[in-house]
Amino acid sequence: MTLAAVVGQVGCIIPVLLLGALFVGLWLDRYFDTRPFFAILFIVGSGPISIYVLYRIVKSATSRLKITNQPAKLSEEEANRE
Repeated sequence: MTLAAVVGQVGCIIPVLLLGALFVGLWLDRYFDTRPFFAILFIVGSGPISIYVLYRIVKSATSRLKITNQPAKLSEEEANRE
């Protein structure tokens, strides 16, 4: 996974989580007639969730980068030639 792909995922995850929290909060506010309580609660609650999701995305991407960037191990035959 390239850096551009990670940035693209991060750039899409934040608005999706925020808008999802907003719409669910507004729907619950309309259902329970508690205008802005659930909307504010869900928007504030989406912050730590989005930070955790971003952490997991970056952690998995960096572990994949470390695996693909390791130098290839020489076989015994190639090591003996040198």
